[in-house]
Parts: sequence; structure tokens; C-alpha cells
Amino acid sequence: MLTAVFLATLILITVHSQETEETITYTQCTDGYEWDPVRQRCKDIDECEIVPDACKGGMKCVNHYGGYLCLPRTAQIIVNEREEAAAESTSGRNNVIRRTPADPHRAPPNPTHQIQCAAGYEQSDHNVCQDIDECATGTHNCRADQVCVNLRGSFSCQCPPGYQKRGDQCVDIDECTLPPYCHHRCVNTPGSYYCQCNAGFQLASNNHTCVDINECDANNPCAQQCYNILGSFICQCNPGFELSSDRINCEDTDECRTSSYICQYQCVNEPGKFSCVCPEGYQVVGGRTCQDINECETTNECREDEICWNYHGGFRCYPRNPCQEPYVLTSENRCVCPVSNAICRELPYSVVYKYMSIRSDRTVPSDIFQIQATTIYPNTINTFRIKSGNENGEFYLRQTSAVSAMLVLVKSLSGPREHIVDLEMLTVNSLNYRTSSVLRLTIIVGPYAF
Repeated sequence: MLTAVFLATLILITVHSQETEETITYTQCTDGYEWDPVRQRCKDIDECEIVPDACKGGMKCVNHYGGYLCLPRTAQIIVNEREEAAAESTSGRNNVIRRTPADPHRAPPNPTHQIQCAAGYEQSDHNVCQDIDECATGTHNCRADQVCVNLRGSFSCQCPPGYQKRGDQCVDIDECTLPPYCHHRCVNTPGSYYCQCNAGFQLASNNHTCVDINECDANNPCAQQCYNILGSFICQCNPGFELSSDRINCEDTDECRTSSYICQYQCVNEPGKFSCVCPEGYQVVGGRTCQDINECETTNECREDEICWNYHGGFRCYPRNPCQEPYVLTSENRCVCPVSNAICRELPYSVVYKYMSIRSDRTVPSDIFQIQATTIYPNTINTFRIKSGNENGEFYLRQTSAVSAMLVLVKSLSGPREHIVDLEMLTVNSLNYRTSSVLRLTIIVGPYAF
């Protein structure tokens, strides 16, 4: 908006008195200017300071001679001070009053003519034209929803900030339909607006931009681990825990329930972890496997006249001399019946004691023990049989050579249990010489399959 500069005409008014007359000139300024009593001339009015919200739409207000301009904010303004001074010097309407030389500062008493002021001005007590403030006197015709702004010689009816004129009425400006002032959402209000942010964001100090909220730093909502992401966050749990249905809290993971093979024997769930335990006679190896403890090496409780025999899950003490009458001990675990004793003619010549252990519920058929002749005689035939201890048919003896046989487990055995099986080898020669020897095998079945 540009207000033009008008050049005023001179109006001379002569005042007579009884003394010598002197002509005094006073000035009434045109619109856009006001009288400067110091410089004795009209000076420009800065409308950019006195007119509220002079420019709209982001334009900047630039004061001009007798008016103002609304220009883009990037515009460059060059002011010619010489033209400004010339404009101010020609912007007045001169009035001439004649005064006596005796008192040049005193206004002439009772002038014979009233000065004539332009519309919007009135004569003051000092016989000068002064602006009428229509906004203060209530002589304006602005509506109740408008704001009265006094101007030099007039007034203006303007709309409050955030409103615009539509006809004679002031209607709200919907700032949300204008170029985007808000980063996320705009909410229009009567005469103004405000910005809102989406969930997970907050307004920056400029009240327009939305910045991410770091929920993990501000108020960590997660029970254990929190990771901030743009506009939100995610929770994670420590090993051994899992997120609950609310995705915030953590619940213990019952690893023992997820798999029945996680431990070889028994799984014990603990907060955030689990542990494997083994039965008595075993120890945990590798965190999950059970290994037999050799009590004969760690806590041997057998007497001096006993030998310790370790088996899966425990141990047994057996006599160092297992021989029973009429047998005598000839070497470790070997008992012989002397030929000089008549009773021995009907008994096996020798009895050898052996011990072995197997796991419970071993798969069948399974070769478990081999018997072999220790002395080989020429022109003899050896045969093998289970003499006792196989009443339920758990075993089968398969001859593998002329001097050996293999004991086969054909029925699964569950422990803990002890079996004593006598394996007999019969030896016959061509002269009908007949003798036999027995291997007494003690089989200890452990309580578990490991």
C-alpha cells in the first residue's frame, strides 16, 4: 500500500492590532505528516509503528513519505534522504498571522478571524488546528467486532489480529488453510491457531516444529531394556525373559516348559535362567549332561578286605576273596577246587568272578560280555552254556569261536537291579576227558538310562 504525498497550498490570514503589524506564518500539515515545532516544519508520520498489523501475509512494512509500503521481506530498500527532506518541507499548509513586534511570542489577542480547519481537525485553545481523536471521543462508526485506529484527520476501522474484513464484518482467518505453519497438525481458534504434534513428538520452542521425544531418557517406561525410535520406543527383555502382552513388562521364560530335552535328567527354572540337576551318584557336565561319579575314586567306603566296584549311579563293595569251600583263591578273583579233594570231582574246576554295569533300559539285542578260554588244550572241544541266572530268558549265549562266546542281552532290564549269571565252558577231549570252568558274572543295572 502506498499513500501519495500531497503538496499543500498557502492560506494567509491577517490579524490587525493598534500597534505595528507583523505577519506570522503557521503551518497545518497534510495527511501522513505532523508539525515538528523544533525544526519548524512538517515531518513524516511512521505508520508502520502506529498502525497495528499494517501488512498481512508475511509482508514487511516500510515507511514512506506521507504513507507506507508493504513489500516482501527479501526486498532491499534504498532511502534518498534529500528527497525525504524535500518532501517534508513541501508537506505543509501555511497560515499567516500578523503579530506586533513588541511581543512576537504572544498570540494576538482576540483575533478578528477564526481559523478554518480541515475535516477531522478542530481549533485548539492556541488557535491551531489539531487532530480529532474519533476513537477516544466515540464519534467513529466502527462495529463492536472492529478496532478503531485514529489517523491524522480521520480514523480507520480495522479487524483484530487473526480476523479479516469480509464486507462490513470481521471474520476469523483460518490460519490452518494457509501455507503450513505447523509441522504436524494445525488447530484453528477464533483469531488465532496453535500447533499439535503426533504421539511420540513434542513442540519445539518455536511452537511450530515437532521434535522426537526420547521416552527412554525422559521416563523409561520399559521394565528392562528401552530403545528409542522416531516417534516411539520399543522394549526388550534380558536373556531368560520375554515381553508380556503389554509389550512393556518382562516375564520369566520357563525354559523347562519349552523343551523336555533341555536337561538330561531334570530342569529347574529360575528367574531369568534355568539349571540342570542330576540324581544322586551323578554330576552335571557341560551344564546339561549327567555323568556318573566314580565313588571308588572319590569316597571309597569299602573295608580293607573288600574291593570297590563302581557302577552307573553308585558303587558296591565285594569281598577280595570270593572263594567258598572247597575252593581256594589262586589269583585275583579266581577260585580253584583242588583235585586232591574228592568233592571237587563233581564240581567245576575253577570259578572266576567278574563284575560289570549297564545302563537301565538298554536297547536290545545287545552284546554285553565275551567269555573266552584262558588255556587251550589240543584235541579238545569247548562248548558254552548259561548254567544259572537266566530264569526269565533275559540273556542268550552265542558261541563265536572254538574258544569263545558272546553273552547277548535280549530283554531290556530296568534298574536299579543286580543279576548274577553263571557262564560255563565244558571241555572234552578224545579220551573222554571232561572238565568245566565257570565265570560268575555280576551284572549291575543302573537306575537311569545314562
